Amino acid sequence: TNQESLMPSIMGMQGQSLGLGDSAGGKRGRDNDLEALLSRKTQRDRLGVDRGEAAVLQAVLSKPSAKEAAKREAFRTVGGASAIQEHCPFLTKEECRRSNNLPVACGRLHFKRLIYAHTDPSLGNCSYLNTCRNFRNCRFLHYEIDEEQEDRSGGAQQQMIMAGPRGMQQSAVPKYLQALNQPQWLRCDIRKLDMNVLGKFGVIMADPPWRIHQDLPYGTMEDHEMLEMNIDCLQDHGVIFLWVTGRAMELGRVCLKKWGYDRVDELIWIKTNQLNRLIRTGRTGHWLNHSKEHCLVGIKGMPQLNRDMDCDVVVAEVRETSRKPDEMYALLERLSPGTRKLEVFARAHNLHPGWIGLGNQLNGVQIEDPEMRARYEQTYGMASPDGILPLPPGVS
Repeated sequence: TNQESLMPSIMGMQGQSLGLGDSAGGKRGRDNDLEALLSRKTQRDRLGVDRGEAAVLQAVLSKPSAKEAAKREAFRTVGGASAIQEHCPFLTKEECRRSNNLPVACGRLHFKRLIYAHTDPSLGNCSYLNTCRNFRNCRFLHYEIDEEQEDRSGGAQQQMIMAGPRGMQQSAVPKYLQALNQPQWLRCDIRKLDMNVLGKFGVIMADPPWRIHQDLPYGTMEDHEMLEMNIDCLQDHGVIFLWVTGRAMELGRVCLKKWGYDRVDELIWIKTNQLNRLIRTGRTGHWLNHSKEHCLVGIKGMPQLNRDMDCDVVVAEVRETSRKPDEMYALLERLSPGTRKLEVFARAHNLHPGWIGLGNQLNGVQIEDPEMRARYEQTYGMASPDGILPLPPGVS
């Protein structure tokens, strides 16, 4: 041990202090002990860990346990697949191959640098990256996703196998809450829509157009209009996720209480740029640059929820104005698998299987649920001979 190797040196120094180490033999012994101490290998040298080995070791340690994999499989959407792809920490495929000392890059998401005649690579990355409004003249570096396919035959070292038993039974979902395996939507003025035609839902997500002091590419609603929405008829037992701005933080809590919910938690979206790095030069915020958004979580009744799958922080890229992370849909499906889900103030990119979207920017009415379709036709009129449902009042 290190302590044993130090003992001769310590004894030699003690002997010198007592006047016992003046002989030439004692001096040579002390020199040999010091040389042996300095020549000892470090812990890293003894393990022989280089960058490539460290990457493989990290991949092994980050592999989910059998229990984690089994739990994920039990709550996977039937027939569904995740659209989420992890970013490679080395950014480009070239750096990934070089750092891991492998012939091909890992299976995660990579980027390639865009070099134009006006680009000066020495300036580094553009702060706004793919949201830059001066892209054609900006001299900083920009990126795009590298979609080049690589031959991965024989690259088992890079693959992580998600082991776990299949066929595990999910909790039975009541028939009235069972989701269809296709998206549905309804173009409407949410302030005027009779919410009772929609039925009941296990999960609701709402991203209201709160009135804020900023130019927005869509209309906003007054505070009293938010409070008057008939959200409370949509759930007997369920969970709601309500996105709020800084000004609407307290108003959102008031809305939840009026709609019949207990606010039980809060989710934070940490905003990253195209390269999966924290945004520090955001375009929102009056006093500080905003790098996050808040989502209040409310509970009504006693819903059956899988409570221990995810945490309260989502780290995801910023895209179009007000567009929320795609990771939310997978998170909410794991939380309440197989149930009908509703998105209030949805747009075309929000439409997902198992979800119903409401919003005035959607295209027409698409209802596949026979019971919901019957209620809708009873309230707003029958479909045309070619099956097109009429729009509700307030939209054209």
